Amino acid sequence: MSYSQSHLLGIEPLSPTDITAILDLADQYVDLNRRDIKHSDALAGLTQINMFFENSTRTQASFELAGKRLGADVMSMAMQASSIKKGETLIDTALTLNAMHPDLLVVRHPHSGAVDLLAQKVNCAVLNAGDGRHEHPTQALLDALTIRRAKGRLHRLSIAICGDIAHSRVARSNILLLGKMENRVRLVGPPTLMPSQIGQFGVEVYEDMREGLRDVDVVMMLRLQRERMDGGFIPSEREYYHRYGLDAEKLSYAKEDAIVMHPGPMNRGVEIDGEIADDINRSVIQEQVEMGVAVRMAAMDLLARNLRAKPAEVMA
Repeated sequence: MSYSQSHLLGIEPLSPTDITAILDLADQYVDLNRRDIKHSDALAGLTQINMFFENSTRTQASFELAGKRLGADVMSMAMQASSIKKGETLIDTALTLNAMHPDLLVVRHPHSGAVDLLAQKVNCAVLNAGDGRHEHPTQALLDALTIRRAKGRLHRLSIAICGDIAHSRVARSNILLLGKMENRVRLVGPPTLMPSQIGQFGVEVYEDMREGLRDVDVVMMLRLQRERMDGGFIPSEREYYHRYGLDAEKLSYAKEDAIVMHPGPMNRGVEIDGEIADDINRSVIQEQVEMGVAVRMAAMDLLARNLRAKPAEVMA
């Protein structure tokens, strides 16, 4: 089980082999997490620092739990009250942390490229927990694991990603990953919520929700990211739900066994009907949360293996 990267900064640098290695190991951690005793010593003796410059309930809790279950010393920093607020630059913060000799650094930041910059200044493995509109690689990986377990494969599926594509790092990472694994990806949403460079993504684009969902295997809904919107992207939430909110009637255009996904947090009655979100026969939203812990455990485990292999390489 090999992973060729020193960091996990995005899906873009990953090969299909890297992706498969993470998912295969994550499958093993799903089994571990369902046992009475959920602990491993894969990260024993290592230090994990979580730096979240943006609030996140699911991602931060998931990374903390993943590190603790693997035996790491886990420290989460309250970046809202950090030295950054006192005028310290991101690079100075990175150098300060580097002097503490962490092994794994988990970073979420509102600016695209900030995590990559940090990775260039520290000597440890860095995991991107979401940077601006750029990428959210572990979310795409947990989505991929959820799809693979539900469908039995992660190739040659038809997958619709619906809603606020323009502001979504989740959409970008999923487009990259699903494309690498030979899936047919459709983007569904209003033109105002589509990226300007949409032609470069190698996807099909639909403005009509029903046509976009026709005969798909997976329906992935996205949250309206109002905090990233600067202007009137939609006429109203009521009108948006009427045209792009997932309800039973629109879902009927997908395959009968199509699964419904959402990265959370959900705006019920805006991008998805509550009954659809809670339908245990179609919705895998809770499974996504479960897969998130396993995927983050797998990613940190593989990065730790590479860290531990480095001294041997130097000695050789």
